[in-house]
Parts: sequence; C-alpha cells; structure tokens
Amino acid sequence: MNTTPPNSGINEIVSNNYAKIKAIREKGIDPFPHRFRPTHKIAAAAKCPADTPVTIAGRMMLMRVMGKATFAHLKDGTGRLQIYVKKDVVGEEAYELFKKQMHVGDFLGVEGKLFVTHTGELTVGAEKLTVLSKSVRPLPEKFHGLTDAEARYRERYLDLISNEEARNIFIRRAQVVAAIRDVLNSDGYLEVETPVLCAQAGGASARPFITFHNAYKYELYMRIATELPLKKLLIGGFDGAYEIGRVFRNEGVDTRHNPEFTTLEAYKAYSDYNGMAELVESVFDKCRAIVGADTMEYNGHTINLKPPFRRLSLPEEWKARTGEDIHEVLRGKGFNRENLKRLASKLHVEHGADTTSAKIFDRIMDEKILGALVQPTFVLDYPTAVTPLAKCKAGDESLVERFEFFAGTEEIANAYSELNDPEDQKSRLVEQLRQQEEENNGEADILDKDFIEAMEYGMPPMGGIGIGIDRLCMLLSGKPSIREVILFPLLRPAEAEAAKQ
Repeated sequence: MNTTPPNSGINEIVSNNYAKIKAIREKGIDPFPHRFRPTHKIAAAAKCPADTPVTIAGRMMLMRVMGKATFAHLKDGTGRLQIYVKKDVVGEEAYELFKKQMHVGDFLGVEGKLFVTHTGELTVGAEKLTVLSKSVRPLPEKFHGLTDAEARYRERYLDLISNEEARNIFIRRAQVVAAIRDVLNSDGYLEVETPVLCAQAGGASARPFITFHNAYKYELYMRIATELPLKKLLIGGFDGAYEIGRVFRNEGVDTRHNPEFTTLEAYKAYSDYNGMAELVESVFDKCRAIVGADTMEYNGHTINLKPPFRRLSLPEEWKARTGEDIHEVLRGKGFNRENLKRLASKLHVEHGADTTSAKIFDRIMDEKILGALVQPTFVLDYPTAVTPLAKCKAGDESLVERFEFFAGTEEIANAYSELNDPEDQKSRLVEQLRQQEEENNGEADILDKDFIEAMEYGMPPMGGIGIGIDRLCMLLSGKPSIREVILFPLLRPAEAEAAKQ
C-alpha cells in the first residue's frame, strides 16, 4: 500500500529550494535584491548586432548544464533569448552557485556581449550574473503549461508564464480598449468615472449585488450599469462622456456571462442610435488593424470585421421568423401577455405561468432570430416594453429607436436614441415597477426618482451605447468562452469544486 502523502513530492521540492535560498544568503548574496537596471528588453536586445554589450533580465525557462558551461533561456515580457554561462568567464564561485543553486523558474540578470552560436542562434555571452528572485515552486507540466481549463483560470499567473496564446489574448485586449479610447477621445467624448456603490441599481434590467455601509448604516448596490450617472453629466453640460469600467450583476455564470464584467458606455448630445451605429463601425475599423485581417475565425464561422455592417429591422424579421406581426404581442408601451404566451406555445418556446413577459419575449428572440446572426448585424427597433430608457419611434409608441449589435450570434453592443422626456420616462419606469410587482420580475428597471428630477432640468437629445468589452474581445480573439478573455474570472471556491468532482 502506498502511504506517501499526495503532496510529498512538491513539499520536498519546496524544502530543497528554501535550502538553496539559505545557501545563497550564506555566501553574502541577497536572492531577492531591491532593483536591477537592464539596458535592453529582450526583444530589443535580439535586434542588436553581434558584439553589442547588453544587460538583460528575465525568468529562466530552460537550462542545459554541459560541465564547465551552461546554456539557458531567459524570458521577459517581450520575448526570449539564449544565454551562455562559462565557468572560465564568470569565475568558479559564480558558476558553481549558478549551476547548483539556480533552476528553471528563477529570475536572473545577465551582463555580456551578444554573439551568434555555430547553430546560428543569437546568444548573450554572460560576463556577470545577478540573482534577482529565487522561485520555490516548480513551473507546471514540465513548463508546457496547464492543460486543465479550470486550473488555467484559477492560477492565471502560471497560465501566462507558459501559454503564449493566453498572453497574446490579454495584450490584444489592452490594444482593443486603447483603440476604443482613441476613437472616442478624437470625437470629443470626455472619459469619466462614476460610482460603483449606488443607492439604487438602475440603468439596466438585472439583479444587483447588495452590500452594507457600516458608517451610514444602510444598504448599497454594486452598479449594474453606468447609464444614469453618465446621462446626468450631459444634463450638466458635457457634450459627450464615456466610461470603461466594471459592472456587477448577480446572475448565472456560463461561457458568455461572468458576474463582474467590463463595459463601455458612451453618450453624445444631439446624436441618436444611427450615430451610435457609426461609432460601432468606427471601433471595428480601428480593431481590424489590431487583428491584422478583415476576418476572424469564431465558433466555427469566418466573421467579416470590415464595415459597413448589415442593418435588420426587428419587426420585419419577427414577421418572417414567427409568421405574426410583432404588434400582436404588444399593447401600447407594454406587452399583450396573453398573445405573447399564445405565440410562445405556437412556436414551442418554453415558458410557464410564472415566466415574465420580458423573459418570454427574450426566449422567442433567442430561439427564432438571434441564432442566425453570424455576420455583424444591427438589429433595429425593439419593443418599448423591454426598453424603458429609449425614445419611441415616430408614430408608433410600441417600438423604440434601439439597436442591438450581434456578431457570431453574440450580442456585442446595445444602443438607443435616449429618452429625454421626464414625464414619459417616469411612466415607463412605473410600468417596469408594475412588472416587478405583478410578474415578480426581479430584473426590471427600478424607478429612480433622482434621475427623473435631473431630467426635469432639461436633458439634450442624445445617442447612447453600451459595448461589452469582454464579448468584443472574445470575438476579436476567436474565443467563445468569456473566461478566456478575463484575467481572473469568478470561479466556484476550490474546495467546492473538489467536492463536486
């Protein structure tokens, strides 16, 4: 019977490496010095000609000891470069310390001149070595990376060490966010920050996270959207404002949803939802340069990223897909619940007595319309009943000027011609309150009296948009799971995950 504790191998490695740290200190060397000043990043050093003196630093990813000489690879955030450490050059004491006390995973500083080996590989001939940080735990899977997805997300730092693709995803994500900022800043928008903790969770239909403020002794909500405070800024006189930041929704977790995620919300005075569609196309135009191509492989489809994009009328598509006029399920600014349930039954869309009207509508949309939207498409003109913050279509109070933008069947953006009539806005939010009470719709918009009061001071006509940064990065990285584009996605506690196994 094997009585060896399951972690005994790791424990022994850790113990041995702490002993190495002690041995280094006994030689009067600090294994964790305060600073080091490289002259070159590795990518820059790799472009220099032979005989150039360089000082580089990085993590050791490979080490081949060959008696009185050792080859190793150092890696920093820009690339990887070979070093050659020779006993006759660095000295016996330094070489023995390097050979016996250093190992893959350690951070090392190297000074020396570049040369080209007989195999043609550019290499730094080490003249001086500096221990920068001793690692204690071994890198995973013999340095080929974590293979289990759950482990990759839970220990993202290890994933980034060994998985070049993961590193590139997050570099691309940063580039995408920078590109969005460039587009907005050049068009006169002001970047701002709005509160994360709110007295009310408004601006979207979603369940909030609730917390408690000890000093004021009352409940606060983690924001579910940044819409209402941004609109107040345009009431205050800014012509355009935007925020890129985290929002929080106390909802399910799957490949498309994480309880905290990143959105762009932007509002521009004197614009409308057509102006917001132009903004989406400008963003995609900028992002094509980042991708380096006009197409992207996503979820088994080749997605065309080059604007202009198709515009689809929801009422027309609803008629084509369901066989009925969309107005049959609408009643003024609300739903005709009985007709909606009848249509759902006819289309074999799952629903029950307690399913809210908004949820039934969404399920019909998901099953009959949205699944076909592979190529980038603006779906225009939604029911007023599910969009309480947008202007009605001229001459039709049952529909609003709203689009959702889809690509790869995923919703990427949502935009309105924003409602700026305070009386109409109040009546819409009262209807949402009715849905909340009568249909037990915990995701309905709340009645924010402070926002209505702000509107009564006069709000300019405006276009507004929300773009899901994570969804956009999923598309532009070709990754159908949101966890691949969030550095630290929310996971079930490790103990609970182990128990589930």
